[in-house]
This record gives sequence, structure tokens and C-alpha cells, in this order.
Amino acid sequence: MIRHGPTAMKREHDELHTALTLASYRGGRTAAAATEVTRLLRPHFIKEEAFVLPVLGVLPELAQGKVETVVPEVLNMVDRFAAEYEQMLADHKAIGAALKTLSAAATDEGKSEVLSLGRQLAVHAQMEEELAYPATLLVGRYLQAISAIPPRATS
Repeated sequence: MIRHGPTAMKREHDELHTALTLASYRGGRTAAAATEVTRLLRPHFIKEEAFVLPVLGVLPELAQGKVETVVPEVLNMVDRFAAEYEQMLADHKAIGAALKTLSAAATDEGKSEVLSLGRQLAVHAQMEEELAYPATLLVGRYLQAISAIPPRATS
């Protein structure tokens, strides 16, 4: 059965969302910018939690050679992600632009904790682009490759 994904990644999403929500109550341009980042980030996180995190959640089973019960579901999620991949990257660009606005506002208004949050979100997006997204596609390719290999005869 497919799990919801790596709990550390889900927890990070939750913590980033909570921190953004708190920043949106800080007043001034910082609050408005945090609200905009949240508006862009929420649907993006929903997509990731629907078809990126669950795929990454099967990595421990794949490492142990236990793939039979998850292959069709995982391949469907990978296909969905592949179809959304360019949009997910475009989301990151839009979120990145909104983060620059947030960082500028936080700097001008002396809200260093929000400035730190902006950096955390930028690093999070970079980690997804450099690790999580390629790993999601790689899981799909791996499963397709091994599903094309006939089972070995046991002696």
C-alpha cells in the first residue's frame, strides 16, 4: 500500500505553511507578501502531496525489492507528475518571484524571522528541483524497467 510519503517532507510542508500563515498576520507589506506566497504555495503543495510525496514514500520498499503491490498506483502517480512537471517548475518560478517580494518587504520592515522563512522556502524549492522531482521520475523509470523484465526462475 502506498504511504503518504516521507513524513519529514510532509512535516516541512506543514511547518512552512504555518510559518507563512503567521507571517501573514505580521502587518504591513510583509503580511501582504506572505499572503501572496501562501496563495501560490498552497495548490503547489497539494499537488506535491498528491503525487510526489507518495511516490517518494515507496523508496524504502523499492530498496528492499518489494514493489509488486505498489507498481500500478505508483506508475499512475508518476505519469500524473510527469504531465504536471513543467507546470510545477513554473510554479516554483512564480513562488520565487513572490519570495523576492516577501524578502524585500521583510528587510525593509525589519522582520528578520520572515526573511529567514523566505530563504527556507527557496532552499525547499531547490531541494525539490534537484532531488525530489528527479527521484520521482526515476522511480517511475525504474518501475517501468523492472516490470518489463521477466521474473527469474527460482531453483
